[in-house]
Amino acid sequence: MAAMKPRTGDGPIEVAKEGRIIAMRIPAEGGGRLVIELNAAEVAELKQALEDVKVS
Repeated sequence: MAAMKPRTGDGPIEVAKEGRIIAMRIPAEGGGRLVIELNAAEVAELKQALEDVKVS
């Protein structure tokens, strides 16, 4: 049996192309990761929405 590693929310946001989808893994408060699967159109829409946000 493989060694079990504790799952923590520590670490960077990860984005990877997996076949036809793009999987985004975001560290979650309290441990673990939130995994969001997007298609190319959704990625373009998310990119535009993030660019429209004003950061001060």
